[in-house]
Amino acid sequence: MLPLEGVRVVEFAHMVMGPSCGLVLADLGADVVKVEPLRGDNTRRLEAAGAGFFPVFNRNKKSLAVDLARPEGKRIVLKLLKTADVLTENFRPGALDKLGFAYEILRKENPKLIYCSLKGFLKGPYEHRLALDEVTQMMGGLAYMTGLPDRPLRAGSSVIDIMGGTFAAVGILAALRERETTGQGKRVTSSLFESTAYLVAQHMAQYELTGEAPPPMSVKRPAWGVYDIFETRDGDRLFVGVVTDTQWEVFCREFGQPRLAADPRLKTNGMRVKERAWLLPQLAEAMKKHSKNELAAKLEAIGLPFAPIAKPWDLLDDPHLNASGGLLETHISGKTIRVPALPLELGGKRLPKRSDPPAIGQHGRELLAELGCSPQEIESLYDRGVVALP
Repeated sequence: MLPLEGVRVVEFAHMVMGPSCGLVLADLGADVVKVEPLRGDNTRRLEAAGAGFFPVFNRNKKSLAVDLARPEGKRIVLKLLKTADVLTENFRPGALDKLGFAYEILRKENPKLIYCSLKGFLKGPYEHRLALDEVTQMMGGLAYMTGLPDRPLRAGSSVIDIMGGTFAAVGILAALRERETTGQGKRVTSSLFESTAYLVAQHMAQYELTGEAPPPMSVKRPAWGVYDIFETRDGDRLFVGVVTDTQWEVFCREFGQPRLAADPRLKTNGMRVKERAWLLPQLAEAMKKHSKNELAAKLEAIGLPFAPIAKPWDLLDDPHLNASGGLLETHISGKTIRVPALPLELGGKRLPKRSDPPAIGQHGRELLAELGCSPQEIESLYDRGVVALP
């Protein structure tokens, strides 16, 4: 039994932020019903950089495709919401209100409903602005910290969308727990901008504490003396970190560097940071005596942190992910792909894929029947273009 079995979530969401919240809840066992337009979520039709959005963030969900502009379509969804524990939505501010699904209206029909909005901003001067992942990365300083000086660059993933979706799921779980005591639902809101601020908090605090503006991460000024990429004998590269004084002693001993171990200029990490200009070239010579595999094996054996320089698609063949159930086989658009599971173990087990991302309206008949529609009524709704059925 999964933790959220018995919890119904009605999802009005597209792109990444809203669906990523629904994915967390669905993987944890919630019954997530994705309410889509008759043509389906527009995210289904994205290509190129957006091609992975729908298959990654919509497994373990049901699809109800309905025309919300039609009174009958609206009545169907209002019936569905009476059975719901949670509503999630990530459309522009006020969009769902105009359709008649405002929180103030729905809470009167279902006082236990937890209504989660995933927006660009929390309350304040910006709250009515539209936002995107990249917009808030730029205005929140993350793009500055990621890029080159004077050339801000968004992070290489929809990291803020996913962060905002994850925080929304945390808020929903907290509201569900509170409802056990109060019997009442509540409104939950997560946002992109505030998620970005949370991610750059360490740099904000550094500035306040030291008075020094930290440069972008592309400008090497690390907190650790040995924290860099090194070339190997066979022309490959490994990232190696030596982040404690004990690790430094181990490194020097195992790599045959007694002179460096005894050098008083390198006694502490803070001192090694100051000596990086001459220290790193010497370490690079020691690393280059080994092939990539030899160096990786040696570092693993002595317990020092290291990493190959991988590309995302290299993870498809990663032995750790494949051995641990970290990749889930997913069927979409006639193809079979593998996508990562949630990065969680519960009771020592990874969370399973129970169903593939749904076809448009795939669960329409099942859901409409549950809401009291007869087979004849269901076919009539389909014939009149109120719902889409597979």
